[in-house]
Formats: sequence, structure tokens, C-alpha cells
Amino acid sequence: MLHRLSLKAVGGHADTFINGGVATKKTRKTKKMKLETERVSEQTVRETLIIIAIGFLLGRAVILFELLPFVIPFLAVILHWKRTYTLITALALIVGSTSVSFLFAGHTVVAILLYLVAQGFASSITNDKKFIPVTVFFSVTVARFIGLAIMEGVTLYHALTAFIEGGLAMVVTLIFIQSIPLILEKRKKIALKHEEIVCLVILLASLMTGTVGWLIFQLSVEQVVARYIVLVFAFVGGAAIGSTVGVVTGLILSLANVANLFYMSLLAFSGLLGGLLKEGKKISVAVGMIIATFLMGMYGDNQVSMQLSVFESLIAISLFLLTPKTWTTHLSKYIPGTVEHSQEQQQYLRKIRDVTAGKVEQFSNLFLSLSKSFSLLEASGEKSNQEREVDLFLSRVTEQTCQTCMKKHNCWTRKFSETYGLMEQLMREVEKDGEVTSRQLLTDWHHHCIIDERVVDAMKKELNQHNASKHLKQQLIESRRLVADQLKGVSKVMEDFAKDIQREKKEHEKQESEIMDALQQAGIEVEGVDVYSLETGSVDIEITLVSNFYNEGEKIVAPLLSDILDETIIVKHVESETLTGNEARITFGSTKAFIVREGIAHAAKGGRLVSGDSYSTMELGAGKYAVAISDGMGNGTRAHIESQETIGLLKNILRSGIEETVAIKSINSILSLRSEEEMFSTLDLAMIDLQEGFVKFLKVGSIPSYIKRGSDVKAVEAGNLPIGIIREMDVDVVTEQLKAGDLLIMMSDGIYEAPVVAENKDMWMKRIIREVQTEDPQEIADILMERVIRDSNNEIHDDMTVIVARLDHHLPKWSSIPAYEKKA
Repeated sequence: MLHRLSLKAVGGHADTFINGGVATKKTRKTKKMKLETERVSEQTVRETLIIIAIGFLLGRAVILFELLPFVIPFLAVILHWKRTYTLITALALIVGSTSVSFLFAGHTVVAILLYLVAQGFASSITNDKKFIPVTVFFSVTVARFIGLAIMEGVTLYHALTAFIEGGLAMVVTLIFIQSIPLILEKRKKIALKHEEIVCLVILLASLMTGTVGWLIFQLSVEQVVARYIVLVFAFVGGAAIGSTVGVVTGLILSLANVANLFYMSLLAFSGLLGGLLKEGKKISVAVGMIIATFLMGMYGDNQVSMQLSVFESLIAISLFLLTPKTWTTHLSKYIPGTVEHSQEQQQYLRKIRDVTAGKVEQFSNLFLSLSKSFSLLEASGEKSNQEREVDLFLSRVTEQTCQTCMKKHNCWTRKFSETYGLMEQLMREVEKDGEVTSRQLLTDWHHHCIIDERVVDAMKKELNQHNASKHLKQQLIESRRLVADQLKGVSKVMEDFAKDIQREKKEHEKQESEIMDALQQAGIEVEGVDVYSLETGSVDIEITLVSNFYNEGEKIVAPLLSDILDETIIVKHVESETLTGNEARITFGSTKAFIVREGIAHAAKGGRLVSGDSYSTMELGAGKYAVAISDGMGNGTRAHIESQETIGLLKNILRSGIEETVAIKSINSILSLRSEEEMFSTLDLAMIDLQEGFVKFLKVGSIPSYIKRGSDVKAVEAGNLPIGIIREMDVDVVTEQLKAGDLLIMMSDGIYEAPVVAENKDMWMKRIIREVQTEDPQEIADILMERVIRDSNNEIHDDMTVIVARLDHHLPKWSSIPAYEKKA
């Protein structure tokens, strides 16, 4: 009984726990929905209050004493942007107009009704917002003309007035379409266009027009607000933005009250001075406003009271100084050309760069994991597959022979080990020689099995199928190995690419200052210097020069930089900065320490047109120079196609950034898998480092190469089989250090193994290379080819190719010029 009660109690606690968990989830979901509802309601209240305030001020905005061009444009934008606020907007506009006069209120009501009817009719035809300015023009023009006709009669002047107000309203509509969303919506993009800034200023000035006539202690409210806005934009955007805001604000305020025309000059001058002094922070901008106020007051022909103007400026300055820094910083992010905007853009680009690099790195890891999985699959299954193949082969033989034998039970039950061992030995003999050659093994098998000859014949027949199956499996293994190597190479390329993406411009302010000072002391007009890298061998500097930039860049700036950086610098790229071509941005970079000049001699067997040899010399992007010769099997078209395919694959793989050894292994796998026929080719590859002078030889089935330094000749060779003979190969790499003036001689076997009377081919080749007196690579190649053909009784017994490469120091066109300062 107690046991049952305890189980019930436990069950009750479990139910409580489960129900409590469900209740907790529901509570969290309810709280989340409640917070979301509160956020939406707060945003709605904020938007409603902003729309009411804007509508009230624009309803009061009267220009030229009788025109209301801001009412219907604001209503049109709200109707198009958020239809739910239409009624509130209309009421706010009517209340604003009523605060001026009942006559303006009546005009506003008539214009609103006309616009709603016109827009409803237009919407029934099309929803394109391009027709909004047209309906605004129609409703404003008709409403004004009706009002003037009723009050004063129909005249041409009244028609012209109505037409002008309609045109102004249409233009204001286009401005409000761009500016009102800037206030009421959160910006997804962080930059404002210059047109958007002007539209925003016009909207603010239009709102200030609604405050015309408001006085506090005889001080004009619209003037205080206008000067405050000019101070803020001058501080944030500089002289250009500040003066523009001053001109636009003063112009619109002067339309509302002609007496304010004087203030346009004051606001524009204040914005200009404040923007020029913005580097001194808020105090300097405020000083600019005070100076402009006094100057315009002293020389303004007493159009306004200087005392009132000074007080208005002081109040605006006080509000400006009390403005939180976070507000101005946030506004700066939207103004092009500001430091905050640049930082925001850089942060955005950095984020995009990091995301891109992360994706590339993920793909790199994916390819590396796939490569490892293919390699592990091959390694784990190799040993077990051999044992399984033997079992399958013997089982197929026994199915054809032992299944019908009366002594099957005796052989495979009582004498299993002996039977299996003998059959395995028979299989090895047949697989090796095609016949069983061991008499002792035949005798033992004859005494053991009563159908011995039948079993041996079955083995011979089954062996053909076994070899075909083994060949297919080997091709599958090689395909896996090829895929693994390729995936590993792609992974390495993508890893390097991700690192290049994440590489940032380092801070080199001190070096930039030193370079600029040195160039200016040399009499060169420099607009700017940007240093991206100062690493030896990979210097990257951009300099903006004026006037005769190309000659100065090549003849003066590059030699000066060479002396400052203790490294040879040359012009990499020139890009014009202006349409007139007076300024240019020149990229300077490191030149290579060495250059390669090559000479090539080539001949086909018997003087034919098609040769089985193919060759290529190419400069790779990472400061490397590749020289390659491939000799296809045999002669003629088939050998030419094979060697050309090898060279083509090599060029494409090396240019993609994959390592040399991986490239050669990949080519070997591709060529061995591509055809069932025996098509082999040799490959002789030399990779020269043009910065350090090292050369790496990757010789696959090729004959030796030679390095000549003065009168010394050194042979370079490696023991690798030709490409396509074996499916799994290890490439031996031989590295040598070259010096300026060294000659690298590479040749095909047609040159090295020419039928000359020489017992030691290597000594003979060294001797004729040593006897060559010229240092020109092309002359050396021609002399070697001519000497070999002459010593072969003037016959070309095989395809012949010889490439001679000479390594020399790179000598710049202009020597370095001593600078006044060296880098620290």
C-alpha cells in the first residue's frame, strides 16, 4: 500500500514538473509577444506625435504672404507611405492652417478634399507613384484658383498665382518623398546622398517657416532654430555642408518673410566660417557664428537690430553646446566625407570581408576534410582487400571444380589448410608466369587432388577476369587518390585566399610622413601618400602626384623611394584622378631582384613539322619563373598531343596556385586514368625564385639539366619514372642556388642521347657546354643544337629541344637618388 502511494506521489511530482515546464514556455512566449506589442505601440505613438507636429507646422507655413505649397505634398507622401495616418495628418494640417487664419483653413480643407478625389481616381487607373506629383499639382492649382475666384474674381494674375503654387507644390512633393522617410524610418544603409541632405534641409527649413511670427522676448524663434541647425551641420559636415545649409535655410525663410532675406547671407557666412573652424571642435564653430553675426550686423546697413541678432546667435550657440556628443556623432555617420562615416563604411566593409573570408575558410576546411576521408578510405581498405581478393578468386575456382567432386568433403573439411595453401601457391604461379612452372608444386597437387589439371585450367581462365577486375579496382583507387590530391590543393589555395582577404592596410603614419617630407623637399608636389606594405620584396605604396606625374614618378619618385627603403622600387600602375589629367594616383612596388632571359632551339625528328616535344616558359604571379619541357612517348602527332597535354595541364594548375609537387602528381593521375593505352611522357620542370635566386628542379623521367657558372658545369638529376607509368608516385625535388650570370640548360633526350661517339654522355655534354664561349642564351641554344646535329652525321634521329635560361640582376632604368631622410 505504501509502495503504491509513493508511486502516485512520484507520478504527481512528475506531472507537476512537466506541466510547470510547459507553463514556463508559455509564459516566456507570452512575455515575448507582450514586449513586441509594447515596442510596436511605442513606435506607433512616436510616429503619430512626429506626424502631428510636422503637420501642424507645415499647415502654418505660408510663403509670399498667401501661398501654402507644403500642405498637400505632406498629405500625399503620408497617404502613399502609411495610409493609416492619413486622417491624423489631415486634421493636423487643418489645425495648423486655422492657427494662421480661417481663410487659410478653408483653402486647406478644399485642397485636401480635391486631392483625395483626384488621387482616388488616379489609383483606380494605376498605382504608380509617378502620378502623385501630377495629382498634387492639379488639386493645389484648382483649390487656389477657386478660392481666388470666389474672393476676388477671375483674373489672369489669379490663374498665374494658382499655377505657380501648383508648380511649387509639385516640386515640394518630390523633395518630401525623399526627406520625410529619413525622419520617420530607420535607415538600412548608412550613407546619405548629397541630394538627400539638401532635401532634408529643405524639409527642416519648411518646418521653420511654420514658426514665423513666434517671438520670445522679442527674439525670433525661426532665427534661433535656423542658426542652431547651421551650427550642427557645419560642425558635422564642414564648410561645404554648412554653407549649403545656410543658403537653403535662409532662402526658404526669406520666401516666408522678405525681411528675412538679409539672414540668408548671415546663415551662409556662419556655415562657411563654422565649417572651416570645425577642427577646433564646438567652441571654434561657435566663434565662427559670433564673428559672422558681428560682421553682418556692422555692415548690414542696419536692416536688423544687431543686439537682437547677437542674442539670437548666443541662444543658438548655447543650444549647440548643450547638444549631446552622441547626437552629432550619430548624424556624422550619415554625412559623406566625415571621419565617422568613413569608419562606419570601413566597419561595414570589414564585416563583409570577414564573412567572405569565413565562408572561404569553411570551404577550405570542407575540401580538406573530404581529402582526408578519401585518403583514410584508401589506407584502411588496402590490406584487407588483398586477402579478400584471394578468397574470392579461389571461391570462384572451387565453384567450377570442387562443387561436383566426390572428395570435396575430404579436401575442404579434413584437409582445409593444406588444400587452401596449395591452391594459393598455384594461383601465385599462374598469376606470375601464366603457367605452373614448379614441378614439385605440380607433383604435390597431383597427389592431393584427383582433378588437378581441371583445377589448373579453371585458374587460368578465371585469372583473366580477375586481372580485369583488379585493374578496375586499381583505377578506382587512383581516382580516389587523384580526387584527394586535388581537394587538398584546392583547400590550400582557398586557405591562402582567405588570408589575403583578411589582410588589412597596416598603420604606417610615420613612414608616410617621412616619404611625403622627402618628396616635398625634392620639389615634388604631393597630394597624398598611402603605404600598404613595407615588407622586403612586396612593397606597396600609392602616391597622388600633380602635373607631370608620369615622368616624375618614374624618374624622381621611384629612385627616391629606392634610396629611402633600401630596395629597388618601380612604377607599377598609373591611374588618372581627374578628368583633366592634372592629378594621378601612382602605385609603386618592389621589382624582382633577378630577371630571366631565355633562348630556345627546337627540331622535330627527320626535319618534320610536328614534334613530340613540347615546352613552355612562363612567369607566375608569386615572383616565380617556370621553365618546362615534356617529351611524349615516341614521335609524331600522338607524342605531340601527349606532351602538349602535359604542358597545358601543368600551366593551368600552376597558375591556379597549387604547389608544384601536387600539380605533377595530379597530372600523372589524370594521364594514367585517361586511357587504357600505354601513353607516357616525361616532364622536366624548373621553378626559379626571382627574388632569392633559388631554383627547384622537378624531374619526372627526364634527363639531367646543367648549370653553368663561369667555366664550371654542374649536372642536376633525379630518379623519377615518366608520367603515366605508375599510378602512385613520389616526386623528388632538387634545390639549387643560382647567382647572377648563371646559365641553366634544360634539354630533351633527343639532345642528350644523340647517336654520337661518346661512351659517357654526361661528360660529353658538360664538355661541349663548357666549350661554348658566348653568354647569350639564344646563341648557346643554337650552338648546342647545331653541335649535336653535326656530330650525328647531320641527321636528326629524334625530337630535340633545348632551353637556355640566364639569370641576371635586375638593373632599374633610373638609379636611386639620395633622400634627405631615411626610414627609421
